Amino acid sequence: MIKKTSFYFTLVMSLLFSSCQARQIQLTREGRSSYSIVIPAAATATEKSAATVLQSYIRSATGAELPVISEPGLQSAQAIFIGKCSVTAAGKFDKARDDGFSIIQSEDRLFITGSSGQGTLYGVYYFLEKYLGCRKYDAGPAVVPRNPQLQLPAGISEVVNPDFIYRQSYYPMSNDAEYLRWHGLQQFEDLWGLWGHSFFKLIPPSRYFLTHPEYFALTGGQRRATQLCLSNKDVLQLTISRLKEMMADNPDAVYWSVSPNDEGGYCTCELCKQTDAEEGGPSGSLIRFVNKVAAAFPGKNITTLGYGYTAAAPRKTKPAGNVYILVSSIDAFKEQPVSTIPSAAAFRQQLAAWSALTDHIFVWDYTTQFTNYLSPFPIQHITGPDLAFYKQQRVRGIFEQGSGDTYSDMAELNSYIQGKLLWNVNVNTAQLTEEFCKGYYGNAGPFILRYLDARTRALIDSKRHLDIYGNPVTDIRGYLSPEHLRSYNQLLEQAQAAVRGTLYEERVHRVRLSLEYATLQQSRHFGVDNNGFLADNGGPFYTIRPEWRQKTDALTALAKASGVTELSETGLSPEAYKAEWYSILDKQWPSNPVRGAAVTLQNSFVEDYPAKGKATLTDGMTGFTDFSYNWLCFYGQDMIATIDAGKEINVSSVALNFLEDQRHWILPPVKITIALSTDGIRFTEFKTVTPAPLTQKENIDIIKITATGAQQKARYIRVTAVCPAALPDWRSHPSKKPMIACDEIFVFP
Repeated sequence: MIKKTSFYFTLVMSLLFSSCQARQIQLTREGRSSYSIVIPAAATATEKSAATVLQSYIRSATGAELPVISEPGLQSAQAIFIGKCSVTAAGKFDKARDDGFSIIQSEDRLFITGSSGQGTLYGVYYFLEKYLGCRKYDAGPAVVPRNPQLQLPAGISEVVNPDFIYRQSYYPMSNDAEYLRWHGLQQFEDLWGLWGHSFFKLIPPSRYFLTHPEYFALTGGQRRATQLCLSNKDVLQLTISRLKEMMADNPDAVYWSVSPNDEGGYCTCELCKQTDAEEGGPSGSLIRFVNKVAAAFPGKNITTLGYGYTAAAPRKTKPAGNVYILVSSIDAFKEQPVSTIPSAAAFRQQLAAWSALTDHIFVWDYTTQFTNYLSPFPIQHITGPDLAFYKQQRVRGIFEQGSGDTYSDMAELNSYIQGKLLWNVNVNTAQLTEEFCKGYYGNAGPFILRYLDARTRALIDSKRHLDIYGNPVTDIRGYLSPEHLRSYNQLLEQAQAAVRGTLYEERVHRVRLSLEYATLQQSRHFGVDNNGFLADNGGPFYTIRPEWRQKTDALTALAKASGVTELSETGLSPEAYKAEWYSILDKQWPSNPVRGAAVTLQNSFVEDYPAKGKATLTDGMTGFTDFSYNWLCFYGQDMIATIDAGKEINVSSVALNFLEDQRHWILPPVKITIALSTDGIRFTEFKTVTPAPLTQKENIDIIKITATGAQQKARYIRVTAVCPAALPDWRSHPSKKPMIACDEIFVFP
């Protein structure tokens, strides 16, 4: 015991008075090592785990087994100290903040020390990457280069602090515990006791609305279960009581959300209205309410959403010291960085206003196409600039919402880039992407890089928007044109050929999955035209192109093998997608006798969803349940379309469809009138159809309209579909109007 104490005293004194001479550390030689891994006498679980991880990877890389010992048992100066050892504190080597870490050499000793949380473990993984060349690209095993002669450079002295205290990249890779720790990422399930839109999780309408409607929002002159009434004192007490119960069940949670529900419908009672008038908007009622909740829990962090109707900061009230504001970039398109793109102008103003009130700001950002997870979505060029902008704006945390638990376009690369940049926004994204592609795709890497560059350049050159709620059809005139898709496929064919028969080939297949998906989806738009799934053989019905069933089967199998569980947010599984395609391929597709006829419109269609323009109505292709596929939309105005058949034809019936998608404010017309003319000047009414009265529904319907009458001669067929004058009460919105959508006008003799 005397010898051990004497050695330890000598070691501490050498640290205090040594000149910290820079020398190389020969950690292993011929698979052997004289080094030990030292942990504190009362090591935490994180410190023990960090030591075990370091020991395991050094063994895999070099063949050497470094013993893990407790600090009091140290007998050699050659050691790697893990965590908050006494000798670490004596040497003042614990210099990091938040959950950062330091890696510092002193003569023959190396110190890997985290500030708090899992910082020490993050430091070990950083050490493995930088000094052993290890990589963790996805949820599979890490890449560990063999090196029996492991020598560390002289003068290691690094302090690494994260640029953000909350760092989440929401992709499937993060479901792997080691991937999460390796990249220093977090999950909201581990940090939040209550997450997201939480009002009705705290005070559910199913329990309270019938007996206490006053707890809920007064909107449109009635109490409705849309939001809570934040001026009601009982609502405050119930919220506090419910949080106390939840906190008792989950005492380790760092954050608790007290946030409005999605959509609108905030309270306009006299008290709430008065507060909002003083504060310049409904965020005033929210922040005053949340501050009162936070005051009841001074040792807890309360988060709330600056999103939707609460996006603008209040005029007067500052968030309390334990309140965090989670703002959203949901309205920003993705072809340019958020710092410059015009669609984010309002968001930038809102963020600046919140930053003037508090430095407790998190950003809810979006990095995938939620309506089509597999669609090619080139965002890699904006990730670095966006995160640098957020840091500049004093943002403290980022939720990068990708595709969650399901695979999406370039998910591995997106997660990898985000993981690095969330720690250090100054990392060179281009170099990082090149390193990833070479490591993850092997000899296919150069072709993958060319593919990524080609689609980014095509996006920028198109001068079109990249929308998180877009689809492959929206971009058919831009970076996903058939010409571009052919070019991309050629690059990926070369990539596949370069790695055929190796483990890298499967990874290239996952990249190609996005192109196969885009091709299938676009074929619904093209229909009978080139690149469509139908062929016109001159009969009463179109025929299915024979290769399409095989394409569907191949994509389904690859999607399942790649870990795709749903193709959009709360959308179809691969098997359900296959079944949907089979129903499309199994049905009869009637040909339109006036296919290709000229169409004139009295009112403009919605340019954001152009389909094939006015030609949509006679292209021979009907629509699907997604309003951006073959539907011509008219916002707040009637559809008045006149078809010129080119010559007089017999008309005995006119058939057409209208979409009903109440979630997107798309409603059936209130009346459809068909009129006929031989000269295009004088029209006579053929038939008027009035659809059934509108009722509230959640599902999407296609309303089929057929107008049948006595056969008449006509060259011109005019359809007038009257748009509803207003939204129904259950879908009211202060800035929305009804929209009608028509897919095809069939004219039968």
